[in-house]
Amino acid sequence: MMNVMEINDVKAVIVFDPEINMFRGEFIGLNGGADFYSTDIDGLRREGETSLKVFLEMCAEEGVSPYRKTPGRLNLRLSRELYDKAATMAKASGKSLNVLIADLIRHSDDAAIHR
Repeated sequence: MMNVMEINDVKAVIVFDPEINMFRGEFIGLNGGADFYSTDIDGLRREGETSLKVFLEMCAEEGVSPYRKTPGRLNLRLSRELYDKAATMAKASGKSLNVLIADLIRHSDDAAIHR
């Protein structure tokens, strides 16, 4: 997946920040913020490893889980036409709308996100 780096089994979204002329990584799925910066990819990986290690150590010291405990929730607003299309697709496939959307995301081509 483009713009995603995995560090010790934790995914981070990577963006380039032109204001500071650096790459920025932000871990996903943690119960708090753990971001990291570098001017190059190798440095970004090193900084990410350090940032994640410090975050996990702090969570251990405080006795809290470093990961979000609840599943993600998504409130989605669709036009009436798009909602009707999604509801029809779900019904025709014998799935709930929630399962249909989860399946579409689960089986999507990662490259499609970056088109």
